[in-house]
Amino acid sequence: MTTPPSGAATTPGRVLVTGVTGYIGGLLVPALLEAGRTVRVLGRSEAKLRREPWFGQVEATIGSATEREVLDRALDGVEVAYYLLHSMDGKGDFVERDRRMAEGFAAAARAAGVGRIVYLSGLHPSGELSPHLASRVEVGEIFLASGVPTAVLQAGVVLGNGSASFDMLRHLTERLPVMVAPKWLHNRIQPIAIDDVLHYLVAAADLPPEVNRTYDVGGPEVLTYADMMRRYAEVTGLGGRFIRTVPVLTPELASHWVGLVTPVLSGVARPLVGSLIHDAVCHEDDAHRDLGLPPGGLTGYDNAIRAAVAEIDPQLWRRTLRRVGAVVGAAALAGSLLTDPDSRWYRELAKPPWQPPAAAFPVVWTTLYGIITLASTTTIAELTEKGEAGEAEEYWAALAANLALNAGWSGVFFRAQNLPAATAVAGALTVSGVDLARRGAAAGPGKAIGLGLYAAWCGFATALSASVARRNP
Repeated sequence: MTTPPSGAATTPGRVLVTGVTGYIGGLLVPALLEAGRTVRVLGRSEAKLRREPWFGQVEATIGSATEREVLDRALDGVEVAYYLLHSMDGKGDFVERDRRMAEGFAAAARAAGVGRIVYLSGLHPSGELSPHLASRVEVGEIFLASGVPTAVLQAGVVLGNGSASFDMLRHLTERLPVMVAPKWLHNRIQPIAIDDVLHYLVAAADLPPEVNRTYDVGGPEVLTYADMMRRYAEVTGLGGRFIRTVPVLTPELASHWVGLVTPVLSGVARPLVGSLIHDAVCHEDDAHRDLGLPPGGLTGYDNAIRAAVAEIDPQLWRRTLRRVGAVVGAAALAGSLLTDPDSRWYRELAKPPWQPPAAAFPVVWTTLYGIITLASTTTIAELTEKGEAGEAEEYWAALAANLALNAGWSGVFFRAQNLPAATAVAGALTVSGVDLARRGAAAGPGKAIGLGLYAAWCGFATALSASVARRNP
């Protein structure tokens, strides 16, 4: 698919959508097609665009939105341009990058005679904002001052399967029945269902040319993030959630914690968490008048959650945790029963001076078994959710082999009293631990780090076993 020749007149109904490989952009395209629009998309990878089910129904321009020549081709003959681009990669220069990209897009849209820009920003209070939210606001101001009529839709948490903010909400709720959280989880939020966001975005294309302004868009309820978690748990049958807030978790620390316990990467979690330190509620409802309410009215929170989880399994994490916990617990129990540090044989062994005190081992191993359980549960659940059932089964097999070596080492060392063989088993356990960390990395760096700590301790145990074997030939 190619764009029309340069210099083509603006085609009534033709719209350009950027950010189409993102969640909202990918859903906006079919909504616009259903509304009778001629849709052109801009993307950097033709291969990714071809994987979209709507690709055969759209015009496509391939290239980067940072290049003027690409923008000129993409915007040529376009009536309305949807700007759904922003940086959520954790890199420190995102403010300047987003500013330059917005200024370049605005200049190209003005030169191409585009009739309207539609930009999706975030709900925010007046005053000082988090860096990412302030950058979103600045981008909107650039478009409003561009000379091209602009509608900046400002939305809070978007409730839909695939939305990063919804993914963070649901994974935190599903995985943490007891949660120690920052105090700003009690700030007010006005979440909105994805279908309602799409309604407003599509309707914004028909605004008259004299409209150049922001619109606050939100759902019918104002909640706190803690309320949203509790309601999610109720709707999905997860049961009660106990949430205690503390004043010490900064957005930076909280983003790393979110990256560890959910599939949301820390670089994406950082702007999401940063936005929670502000109230995110509508200050006006002019969108109801100028854009019209969605058919049937705004979607309530509980119904939005039901729609969002229609094709996912909120109980998957819980079931997986039970299975993983059972096998890890069995291995821990077997290893404990086979271990006999009070035997005369063990007490008389010559040991290296760098061996930790006996009291350290149960503490370390209890911690590591907890890490193995959580990291493995997360890895298996996330691979399953992504449709990678084969990789999930392979991880199960690798975990079973690792736990067999884990428990087997105690039998070889304490019961068989075979020090060379115990060293070999510890070495195999280390290799298996490294393999688990490699497999866990497919589900996110946090899982690889946790399993990597386990592998590192196994490596230390191998060196310790080898030293004991040398001292006791």
